[in-house]
Amino acid sequence: MKGVQGNLSTINVADLLQLVEAGRKSGMLRFDRGNLIKQIYFEKGLIIGSNSNDPKEYLGQLLIHYGKLDEAQLKAALQVQREAGGRLGEILVSTGVLLQEEVLEVLRIRTLDIIYDLFLWEDAHFQLYDDEAPPPYFIRIEMQPSRVILDGAYRVDEWKRYRSLIPSDRALLELKAGWTSSLGESKERRQALLFVDKGMSVAEICYNMHAAPFHVYGVLYDLVQEGIARVAGEVPVSTPPVEPLVDPATNTKSLLTTARNHLAKGSAEAALTTVQTILDQEPKNEEARKLLAKAEDLLLMQMYAPPLLPDAVPRLLMTEDGITLQPLAPQEAFLLSRINNEWDVKSILSICPFREIDSLRMIKGLLDRGIISF
Repeated sequence: MKGVQGNLSTINVADLLQLVEAGRKSGMLRFDRGNLIKQIYFEKGLIIGSNSNDPKEYLGQLLIHYGKLDEAQLKAALQVQREAGGRLGEILVSTGVLLQEEVLEVLRIRTLDIIYDLFLWEDAHFQLYDDEAPPPYFIRIEMQPSRVILDGAYRVDEWKRYRSLIPSDRALLELKAGWTSSLGESKERRQALLFVDKGMSVAEICYNMHAAPFHVYGVLYDLVQEGIARVAGEVPVSTPPVEPLVDPATNTKSLLTTARNHLAKGSAEAALTTVQTILDQEPKNEEARKLLAKAEDLLLMQMYAPPLLPDAVPRLLMTEDGITLQPLAPQEAFLLSRINNEWDVKSILSICPFREIDSLRMIKGLLDRGIISF
């Protein structure tokens, strides 16, 4: 049964957790922001777990971040999963790659990190579903919401501090003389230094460290604070064209009709673009959300067509210098760096911290621009 609902722009996560704890509620609190969905499960006022469809929070990405796996090991495990089925953690244990205790440790960390990240969301639709049971594969924890609120508040304060020196994901850092003396420190710090030295933006560093921005910003903040690095600029952002003003109600109705027509004709890309325009204006529009799912499903089927097939191996057509001159978004740069003339499409998608549909659209874009071929 659906209960309380609203938007995080008018009430924060801490207040919602207090409401659940005070009412000793059982069920699920769901948060929607764009294509991202997060869920917190409760039992008699206690937090017992969470779930997320954010690829950055998938188990495989976190196992890489915490040094339990490398990308090649994740690729191999996911290949086994595709062929034989089963859950990733169980496969890693049964094949002797990890101990069960290691997998459970990271799963518990993931459960809490999903919740803590919500404290940094300022605009998202939420809904409380009373007595909603968790999924069968659920990893159970038990925590008082008041404890999570304290840790979440700490993260909010830390995030403000990090952003005081590192203004955005587009920030570019440069290292000062003598920075190599810091390479012998922690693995995270060493990784960050090497990625900064390669000229990566903060967003690219986040992807390559397979970590949430909060963790990466913390490492980079320390480097700047200690004088090892400085913010040298930002990657330019393209300015979208100014759309003419129209009546929102009329425009939404017209756009929904247009999206349905595109779907009926099999024009998935056009339908997806139209639906995203609606959701930019009305993030909670239920009809647009349903059409979005249909458009993405159709586009997935259409994109897996020659030469872009799961078993096809993409190859670079440009030299490293030529690629450097290309205007690549951070996600594109990450994906392009995993094209090694050996891994096929499904293998590359398996280690990317992006949704499958988004990765495929990027590969198609690189193909159309003549940066890669098959």
